[in-house]
Amino acid sequence: MKTFKRKIWTKFSEWKKESEGNTALLVEGARRIGKSTAVEEFAKQEYESYILIDFSIASKKIKDLFNDLSDLNAFFRLLQFYTGKELIERKSLIIFDEVQLFPLARQAIKVLVKDHRYDYIETGSLLSIKENVKDILIPSEERSVQMHPMDYEEFCWAIGQTNIYEMGRSIWGEKKSLGDDVNRELMRTFRLYMIVGGMPQAVDTFLETNNFCKVDLVKRDILKLYENDFMKFDSTGRASLLFDSIPAELKKNASRYQISSVIENARAATMLDRISKLQDSKTVNLAYHANAPEAGLSQNIDLEKFKLFVCDTGLFVTLCFKDKEFTENIIYEKLLSDKLPANLGFVYENIIAQMLTAKGDKLYYHTFPSQTSNHNYEVDFIISRQNKICPIEAKSADYKKHKSLDIFTQKFSRHIGTRFLIYTKEYRKDSDIFCIPMYLVPFI
Repeated sequence: MKTFKRKIWTKFSEWKKESEGNTALLVEGARRIGKSTAVEEFAKQEYESYILIDFSIASKKIKDLFNDLSDLNAFFRLLQFYTGKELIERKSLIIFDEVQLFPLARQAIKVLVKDHRYDYIETGSLLSIKENVKDILIPSEERSVQMHPMDYEEFCWAIGQTNIYEMGRSIWGEKKSLGDDVNRELMRTFRLYMIVGGMPQAVDTFLETNNFCKVDLVKRDILKLYENDFMKFDSTGRASLLFDSIPAELKKNASRYQISSVIENARAATMLDRISKLQDSKTVNLAYHANAPEAGLSQNIDLEKFKLFVCDTGLFVTLCFKDKEFTENIIYEKLLSDKLPANLGFVYENIIAQMLTAKGDKLYYHTFPSQTSNHNYEVDFIISRQNKICPIEAKSADYKKHKSLDIFTQKFSRHIGTRFLIYTKEYRKDSDIFCIPMYLVPFI
């Protein structure tokens, strides 16, 4: 598979320079987002040699080395012998891939880092789940970094459309539309990103075949892999059901993920452990309800009131029709023709959640009742900027209708910073609301 340029390399370089071997780097993220490939490519570029130990396939003799670290000279001598790789002091990297499968290696980091001969990077998924770390001492010499599926800019790099992304940057910088024709062209590339997604294997298949059916098969394989992972920590299948039901729950446009409609007689309070484990797996992005929308959003949340989004919108699109044949997937057809109807607007919500998460934003939303009717208003996303909050409304159609945003602003006016309405049309301002096309979300 082709190696794609990834932004995470910058963070790897910063760690190497700042740490100088005094910490190991733990790269966390969902499975199949390209962690191993990114780390190995970094090793090739930045070190004279490296050893990669994949604990999903590592031999017993390599694993047995971690049983006794009292003689590190012997440990490194045998590691080089078994792998056929040479280690050079302060110029080599040792990679522990899928380290969650072998907790002893993670515990060994404390001793190995203190020895200071080599640098260490760990990669893994589901690392926070208690079953994987209950018998080991988590090393304090470990610095973690989050990795996500390929973001929109990385996708543009991969398909050779860097100019498309830079045009969006120009629109954002100048705060000026380049016209409807340009917007349609930019949205066409962005819709392609929504369909293919940011899983490197799916992107590679698209570039190799130009066939959405084959891309869809790749994504189905990844979803199956996730479900197998969920069964490892929840053999009842409820975690898988919670994940599979994300599109249906978002489609309802309800004020929260309604667990009782997914699992009979279940309440959010009884499912919090499973939700936490899904979140740990990085396969979902979770938005909490902000009870008191102000700068300290995390201090005023309701743990039982939340929305779930899939970590990658390409996977989300496939998940929507997982039990049907690819040819029945109307989202592909509608997205390609730029005719996604309003009742499929939840696809846009998922991509916005994905892009904000990739930027490092925590996700929050807020619902509140109307003073004059039984209607509830909702602000789709709230993010923090300095000491203010920025409300975001996602629209699939008319930008002139944003009553929820207006009433929310009146209610919490002293906390409000910039307001955003995100839709598919060209950049414009409506009073003090920035109406921006989807592809500008990374610049917020």
